[in-house]
Amino acid sequence: MALQNSQYDALMRYYQRLQFRNKHEQDAHIAEAQAKIPRLAEIDREIASISVKKARILLGDKDNEDFDLNTQIQALSRERADLLKTHGYPEDYLKMHYTCPICQDTGYVDNQKCICFKRAISEHLYTQSNIRELLKTASFDAFSLDYYPEDMINKSSGQTARQFAETALERAKDFVQNFDHSFENLFIYGDTGVGKTFLTYCIAKELLDSMHSVIYYSAFDLFDAFARNTFSNSETTEGENDYILNCDLLIIDDLGTELTNSFVASQFFLCINERILRKKSTVISTNLTLGNFMDTYSERVFSRVSSNYTMIKLIGKDIRIQKKILGGN
Repeated sequence: MALQNSQYDALMRYYQRLQFRNKHEQDAHIAEAQAKIPRLAEIDREIASISVKKARILLGDKDNEDFDLNTQIQALSRERADLLKTHGYPEDYLKMHYTCPICQDTGYVDNQKCICFKRAISEHLYTQSNIRELLKTASFDAFSLDYYPEDMINKSSGQTARQFAETALERAKDFVQNFDHSFENLFIYGDTGVGKTFLTYCIAKELLDSMHSVIYYSAFDLFDAFARNTFSNSETTEGENDYILNCDLLIIDDLGTELTNSFVASQFFLCINERILRKKSTVISTNLTLGNFMDTYSERVFSRVSSNYTMIKLIGKDIRIQKKILGGN
């Protein structure tokens, strides 16, 4: 998945800093060693001089006798290595030490992204996601169905809590698997503590690990960001707004816990509508029932969501309470 320009620029600035830092370190090594071993500077001048002399000969200079440049450079290089060793320095002390020897801190090898560049993308995306620490324990394998009782049955559907959870897990996995091939949005709803947020973490981790840009906001923080973007004209807020609308996946968690007013409702509609138009996926989690959701955000918002989102319901007992009981706390 292609990086946004701002993300790519940030990564290239990172590589520029690496190159500057390593060049500065090399220059410091050279200055230190030459101060202690003056002959090292003379060797560098001799290598430069014979290189120029050889070039002139190749260009037709008849005043100088031809010679084997490589042999002379090798001899001078051996002398330099011996001097460094004698004075307690490693033989490669004067060379550039790259953070990544594979690409020499350029990020590319043969016009292809180096493995270090791919790691840097992943690191950058994780940092921008807003939930880096929370994703350390998140995975679909860690989404345990044991917390969803089979004796809890939804009267309207006849399904058990475990069946709802199984369906939710499968739909989340399908969402990730098909992410690059089909446009889909998820609306995950249910009571407090039934695993909605953790399921969004699992989705986020899978997509971040496959180099997709994912950003997570609680509903409160998202609308706070919209307020900043609306009432401030700084480059920072413009960049944040652009990222909200253009990242591969936007996660809006705990929708309905924010203070809802006409501004919030209008900004919410603009956000989800714009992302639908741009075919950028969104995952929403909420404790609201579908009826309460429509009452809170208007029929227009409900219609846009219900016609463009896959609805996923979770029921059950509060998992946090279950964990405390099982842990004896």
